[in-house]
Amino acid sequence: MFGSKTLSSQMARWGILILCAYFAAALITPALTSLGFLPDPQLGLDNPIYASPSLDHWCGTDRLGRDVCVRTLTGSRVALTVVLLAVSLAVLIGVPLGILSGYLGGFFDRVIVLLMETLYTMPVLLLSVVIAFLLGRGIVNAAIALCVVYVPQYFRVVRNQTAQAKAELYVEAARAMGAGPLWIMRKYLLKNVITSVPVLLTLNAADAVLVLGGLGFLGLGLPEAIPEWGSDLNMALDAVPIGIWWTALYPGIAMFGLVLGLSFVGEALEEFMNLNNVEDSGI
Repeated sequence: MFGSKTLSSQMARWGILILCAYFAAALITPALTSLGFLPDPQLGLDNPIYASPSLDHWCGTDRLGRDVCVRTLTGSRVALTVVLLAVSLAVLIGVPLGILSGYLGGFFDRVIVLLMETLYTMPVLLLSVVIAFLLGRGIVNAAIALCVVYVPQYFRVVRNQTAQAKAELYVEAARAMGAGPLWIMRKYLLKNVITSVPVLLTLNAADAVLVLGGLGFLGLGLPEAIPEWGSDLNMALDAVPIGIWWTALYPGIAMFGLVLGLSFVGEALEEFMNLNNVEDSGI
């Protein structure tokens, strides 16, 4: 058990450090760009195309002469914005809907479960591609496309826990004392079913980074004026076969690093909660 706790703490530490680096890049890069210390990620007419990494351009330039390093750093802010907005919307929709469905039951529960199960069985990327195609490009639209994908996961977890918790004695006692459904759901059920949400949130955020990259790679994510890792990887397809490796390497590493950091935090949270459950049960 001690070894598991040590591994969990190390994963959490590394995950938090990685995420802090990405948040720092997301906050500092726009300020440095506005002050002139970094070039505009969209401008490259004065730069040579496909310039290899150098002191002038640390990560080289792409086929339009744009600085790959600045575009990669700016992409971290875009990715964090879209992913955080998407998972926040998914939590705000999925958790209340799961509590309502699990507590009320009946016809309402059957209809919502059928809808959510239908969405859940569809491939994540396929569903997000369809929604992004219907909504069009944009940060909010991309977040909504990702949000719809993850709402069923929060709904399933919260709904199942609510269905179990509503049969507990403290809920029966609250009903006997005259508490209404909304009071019971807010006061007693929410705090008991919300414990598994942080783990699911971090793991979904890691998955959402990849899905957002897939949308950008397919040209369905964000407008061309917004630097995004997936679209940059798509542009690098023609360059890699002729030896221009840097246009694909750095956006790919940035995407991998963010997924790794979020996965570390999610796995550490899951391990920590499992250990606490084991200790509480006396095993």
